[in-house]
Amino acid sequence: MSEPILIWGAGAIGGTLGAAFIRAGHEVVFVDNAADHVAAINANGLKIDGPIFQDTVKANASTPEHLKDKFHRIFLCVKAHHTEAAAKALLPHVADDGYVVSAQNGLNETVISNVIGEHRVIGCFVNFGADYLEPGVVHYSGHGAVVVGELDGKRTARIEQIYALMREFEPKAILTDNIWGYLWGKLIYGTLLFGTALTNDSIADVLANQRYRPILTKLALEVGAVANAKGVVPEAFDGFDPVAFAPTASAADTARSFDEMVVHNRRSAKSHSGIWRDLAVRKRKTEVDAQVGPVVEIGRSLGVPTPLAAKIVELIHEIEAGTRPLDLTNLDQLALAEVGA
Repeated sequence: MSEPILIWGAGAIGGTLGAAFIRAGHEVVFVDNAADHVAAINANGLKIDGPIFQDTVKANASTPEHLKDKFHRIFLCVKAHHTEAAAKALLPHVADDGYVVSAQNGLNETVISNVIGEHRVIGCFVNFGADYLEPGVVHYSGHGAVVVGELDGKRTARIEQIYALMREFEPKAILTDNIWGYLWGKLIYGTLLFGTALTNDSIADVLANQRYRPILTKLALEVGAVANAKGVVPEAFDGFDPVAFAPTASAADTARSFDEMVVHNRRSAKSHSGIWRDLAVRKRKTEVDAQVGPVVEIGRSLGVPTPLAAKIVELIHEIEAGTRPLDLTNLDQLALAEVGA
């Protein structure tokens, strides 16, 4: 297909994907709210740094208000809490038979569906390491799982095309009939990342810390219980095995999954999560309300208690507000929430 691919959100995920698509011979148009980022891309191209590949790719970039035309293939790559606003902004640019691929963290496919229609949404799960560094520069720091699938699990011509496109980025990309299982699996893992982001320690160091593995395990169990109540079977990826965090899991299985996640994260040049970067470097709101918040709400609606997930939201809000420092002892506060539950 020769038509341009629209990447809405040219930061860590969108910039990395878009640059890879350009390197594979596709035309890409970037859209981003950051005018300085857009100006830098238009002036000098988008620079990708890091150990996977280093390149500067040329592409047209625009802020949303200046975008023209309609597109068949759109990748939505904004932060989860910006999803609804972005979906409304991109709606006029979706071709009649076009679709949106949600390359984000969280359950944003539901939010996008409510705006543009479920038939126009393709599920996507990504776990590669990347960071926005400065206007015009993105760091691609480590390989990770890439999975796509129709929301209803069907095999369609368009999902086969998107799968082929994603394999040009990541040869080990997966086409699944259980995309919700991967999204919930990432949500369980993502909640653990929010736990690591309460500290200044690296992801690998927190996951390797024997003192805090029990409370992190219980946190993962909460999210897994909500997924189970919804009838979702979470999928494994990059060392994270949801079965290892099920109520019936053995201590050995749980330890093995922790160890494998540590190994995976130590391979990446991205030592800390994007959540931590939002808190410690960029000093801005995280995706906690859009990622962990829905777990608490869904759990409440299904009668599944989630005191630890709720405490994560509370602690992250305090760090965002500047009333709580990033510190390993915040995980002790998380443990206290379990005692008080």
